[in-house]
Amino acid sequence: MPSWDATRTGATVSGEGKGKDVEEFAALLRRLKARTDRSYSQLARRLNMNASTLHRYCVGEAVPLDFAPVERFAALCGATPEERLELHRYWILAVAARQRRRDAGVTGAPVAGAAEGVVEGPVPDVAEPPVAVADDAREPAAARSPRYRRRLTLTAAAVCTVLAVWGSLSAVSTHDTATSRTGVRTGVRTNTGATAKTSPSALPAPLTWTADSQVWEIGCDHDYVIDKAPKDVPPPPVQQDAGPWAATQHAVHGGQTDVEISVQGRTSTAVVLKALRVRVVGRTAPAPGTAYSMARGCGGDISPRYFGVDLDAHRPLVRPEPGGDMGKTVPAVHLPYRVSATDPEVLLVKARAGTCDCRWYLELDWSSQGRTGTLRIDDHGEPFRTSSIKGLPHYWYGEHGWTPIG
Repeated sequence: MPSWDATRTGATVSGEGKGKDVEEFAALLRRLKARTDRSYSQLARRLNMNASTLHRYCVGEAVPLDFAPVERFAALCGATPEERLELHRYWILAVAARQRRRDAGVTGAPVAGAAEGVVEGPVPDVAEPPVAVADDAREPAAARSPRYRRRLTLTAAAVCTVLAVWGSLSAVSTHDTATSRTGVRTGVRTNTGATAKTSPSALPAPLTWTADSQVWEIGCDHDYVIDKAPKDVPPPPVQQDAGPWAATQHAVHGGQTDVEISVQGRTSTAVVLKALRVRVVGRTAPAPGTAYSMARGCGGDISPRYFGVDLDAHRPLVRPEPGGDMGKTVPAVHLPYRVSATDPEVLLVKARAGTCDCRWYLELDWSSQGRTGTLRIDDHGEPFRTSSIKGLPHYWYGEHGWTPIG
């Protein structure tokens, strides 16, 4: 059971939504924020989002379609696995409640985000108005440009599937999930232990981490290389189902792999993240097949800050790159950086391959209280894999199925 004292309403996805689900979801967010001493602006900077957007989520004026920013927010606030599971349940209920209100012709807080599989029917472009944020760094009032135009669908079976998958991921475990023959993983890797180089007693590292390689650009755009004809490839999944979908298709990341790494200390003692390196352990000719784009009319003006890697370089380096939010620059993350149990960090690495089928992993150096060590960040014990799509047939999924691009 979660540690917070959340009021239960007994609402379900199929019940009558009158705002209670949205209110409870927002209340859980506020309880988590209350655990920290950070303002909305401070939290938003760590989450690569606009402070006013985060404020709207926390007061129930908007509900994110994508659960990923909610999960990062929960990690930043130190939520337990049980609390994250409860938060995910109320997020589903809140999104469903908004859809019922829309179907009934009731205006209310818009659903904001970029994930599929939640709302039925076309989502109109919504201009996001400025919101007064009661903290030390208010966002300037400015007209918000449209973010996404999507066609999304919610079914009871989909909700049950998401809950089941999230429940398994939220369990406290270090077991690896299933893998495909091409090395595309079906879940998020959790690592709770590594050995410090200078520790004679082989003590575990003072920090934990998770790595998710199934991250798409702005939640909706990604390429996979699949050695199958278009008629034999099913429609693209939503991002949260990308791992199982890619595994069943024996897919390889095409052109770019985005890896989201969440790092958190075990205690309140600070751990310094000193350096991030890439190790390319194999380069071969690009994988054969066809490039399939997961993009289905998505678009937006948010680009998170990240670490860029050119896998084609003779000696590839990890370079910090800035992001953007509504026309404003989001400063790049520069190491060294401090983390602790109450101060986690999410690092996004974008590794690109233009000429090779590359296999690689990352090394993260850390130090704490006289100890030093290096974490190997990989894909369930195996290297990540990224293959060039240059010269391959390229398809996207439209109204009539897979259609050539260009």
